[in-house]
Amino acid sequence: MKRLSTLCTALAAAFILCACGGTTAPVEQELGTNDVSKPHVYTNPTGDEFPILAWFSLLGDQVTKERYEEMAEAGFNISFSHFGSAEQVEQALEASTGTGVKILITCGEMYDDTENTVKRFRHHPQTAGYFLRDEPTGADFPKLAELADNIRKADDTKLLYLNLFPNYVSPAHLGAESYAAHVKQFIEQIKLGMVSFDHYPVIFDGVRRDNFYANLEDVAAESKKAGVPFWAFSLSTAHDPYPVANRAAMRLQIFTNLAYGAQGIQYFTYTTPGTETWNFHNAPIDANSQRTEVWDRVAEINHEVQTLKDVFLGAEMIKVRHTGENIPAQTVALAEGDLPQQIAKVEADGEGVVVSQLKNGSKRYLMVVNRDIYKPQRVTVECAAEVMRYLPNGKIVPAATYSPSLYVEPGDMLLFGWRDKF
Repeated sequence: MKRLSTLCTALAAAFILCACGGTTAPVEQELGTNDVSKPHVYTNPTGDEFPILAWFSLLGDQVTKERYEEMAEAGFNISFSHFGSAEQVEQALEASTGTGVKILITCGEMYDDTENTVKRFRHHPQTAGYFLRDEPTGADFPKLAELADNIRKADDTKLLYLNLFPNYVSPAHLGAESYAAHVKQFIEQIKLGMVSFDHYPVIFDGVRRDNFYANLEDVAAESKKAGVPFWAFSLSTAHDPYPVANRAAMRLQIFTNLAYGAQGIQYFTYTTPGTETWNFHNAPIDANSQRTEVWDRVAEINHEVQTLKDVFLGAEMIKVRHTGENIPAQTVALAEGDLPQQIAKVEADGEGVVVSQLKNGSKRYLMVVNRDIYKPQRVTVECAAEVMRYLPNGKIVPAATYSPSLYVEPGDMLLFGWRDKF
């Protein structure tokens, strides 16, 4: 990801190797017999809200009730900071109480005294879950499975979080014949009940990694086969080789993740990492603990996602297709017969769009995302009379209220819905 690993992940990895190679005290009788041979059952840590996580969050004198309230104002409901000690975690849990932001826990004691640390925090209402590792190789999976089991023996009710490499890393890091196989091995070996991965497609000089869509195709497919949700990222902090996150780039990442069925969204990072390595700058919160222009861009997207949570939270992705003369690698072109009967046509006059069909309870949705982060496209969606248009402000109006042909800004989306007929 996050080549921020030299700051924190290397230390965490060392703790993991130590902890997993050691012994763990017997589980107290009160814990019962958590069956860690079966996969962990995912539970949304934010209840009836859509999970929105801030990576590399508040530290030191930033850990105050006021700063967590500011995070909530920007639409975040989970904070992830690389705390050095359990005492720092305790302070964060207390400071965040009543703000609407929960804490994803990591600290040194999580790895060298796993059972007692989990017991210390498992009943705190602000505990969202437990962080295991960022971007492990396939060779790390067995040790991480031991760590996951040790956490689950003490608490098998909260989020277990580990984030995977993107598909543009060296195959040597994956330890599998393909990226899809890497994801499959992770699901089966560590059994966390969810998948998280990072992929940042927008880099300097106007270059965009089109394998972003292949990454989503693999993660969405393997997660669906296993019956587990996945979470995905948007980049929100500039560093080499990534530019300052603009509105179009972040909207493309977030809305495309949702179109593929993501059940949690994450931002790297919330605060600017305090190192000159990789030239980190322009996070939502800068090195002086002040907001940047990116804070407002992130807040805008997050509030739209939360406003539309009834669409996205619990949604099942039925299929994703792409339009355009040249569609991204590993994706499927929209063809005759792909659209539901309520949608007669989807066309775009530019580079092309993502066309996603989602299902949530008795509702069906069609989501169209502009793949172009530089130019608007005129998108035509011809709908049946019963189809509704879902607006970013939460209003639901008949699709016929609007022209069937609309300009969609770079990275932005259109959302339509209707009720299933039984």
